[in-house]
Amino acid sequence: MALKDRLEADRSAHDRMSRDTVGHWRSRLLDEINLDELALLTLEQRRARLEKVTGLLVAREGPVLAAAERANLIRRVVDEALGLGVLEPLLADPTVTEIMVNGPDSIFVERAGVVSRLDGGFASEEQLYQTIDRIVAQVNRRVDESSPMVDARLPTGERVNVIVPPLSLIGPILTIRRFPRAYTIDELIGLGAMDAATGGVLAALVRARVNIVISGGTGTGKTTMLNALSAFVPAAERIVTIEDSAELQLKQEHVIPLESRPANIEGKGAVSIRDLVRNALRMRPDRIIVGEVRGGETLDMLQAMNTGHDGSLVTVHANSARDALHRIQTLASMSDVKLPFEAIRAQIASAIDVVVQLGRGADGSRRIVEIAAAGSGEDGEPDLLPLLTFKAEPVGADRVTRGVFRHHPLPPVLATRLEHAGEAVPERFRPDPEQEER
Repeated sequence: MALKDRLEADRSAHDRMSRDTVGHWRSRLLDEINLDELALLTLEQRRARLEKVTGLLVAREGPVLAAAERANLIRRVVDEALGLGVLEPLLADPTVTEIMVNGPDSIFVERAGVVSRLDGGFASEEQLYQTIDRIVAQVNRRVDESSPMVDARLPTGERVNVIVPPLSLIGPILTIRRFPRAYTIDELIGLGAMDAATGGVLAALVRARVNIVISGGTGTGKTTMLNALSAFVPAAERIVTIEDSAELQLKQEHVIPLESRPANIEGKGAVSIRDLVRNALRMRPDRIIVGEVRGGETLDMLQAMNTGHDGSLVTVHANSARDALHRIQTLASMSDVKLPFEAIRAQIASAIDVVVQLGRGADGSRRIVEIAAAGSGEDGEPDLLPLLTFKAEPVGADRVTRGVFRHHPLPPVLATRLEHAGEAVPERFRPDPEQEER
């Protein structure tokens, strides 16, 4: 057997022994405590009581352990008995942005855009099911063969998706996306997501009430960018936010956050994004911010943008700015209001002013890769004029993504809107006088 294989076998054996040890002490702990008495305590008191009892059990019946090993064992046993087991330290780690559990023995985490596999896992599939039940119970949901999928937001903000057999062929699957921290534009500039000139023009466009679509693939930072741009909405305006899972963290005083609701176990009571968009129009909003459009509500959003709700912000899943317009056209056609494609294209051309496209580099970094001004072409097809492009360099052996931001002049219609709003056009986005003369 090769050295690598022996090390892998030793590590697997150690992981199994470690999980078996934790399982043994968890069983001993549950035998020792009074569950009725424990139920009367607060969460902090329960944890303190369980840690004390576990420590006494290990000291009385267990092997001699170093202080660090003993503390780690006690923490893991209590996490298994009280919390979410192996997920507890991951949820406590602020660098972890996503947790992906693909069955009891396969756990992946994302840190700084990079996905890696953990060494450990759950002791059994039964334990994973128990953890899932504890999670979904917090939002009054259940998971079983009759209801094998759950998509919800925990009270602490994390988005949770669960899918179990028979839909999943490899056992119960649990995905937890952490509540994103609200970054400012300056912080995103410092992280390389954009340069200072781009941050300046985006801030000016938001203040000038330009309708902006933020586009990108999964995990490219659309919600983070939406949060950052929303900070430039004037504090005096009434803002209505609409999301599937509330993640936006606006700091303005006059904010009305709305969240959709899935159907209950009987299949009733669902409130869709579209229902909320339609209701928001009756709430006298100055701005409407939609976390993501993915269905017929897209047409309602376009009509809102075209009927006086300037300065709206919305995100959509797409791989380029042009694809974003095509996808919005497709989503709008899913509405129960049947409009010809030509009419939908006209709505898009008049409603959407700017598309901000996000992407991920090979190293997991997230940045703006394209900004384009939207308008109407000669054939009625929505047209795009580049305002910013990111020219990536070939990825080297270090797998770090590098490149340069290239700026282009604002079209006259956008430059005029900025001027009328009292906003200066950033120098790098001003037309070149020599080119204009030629």
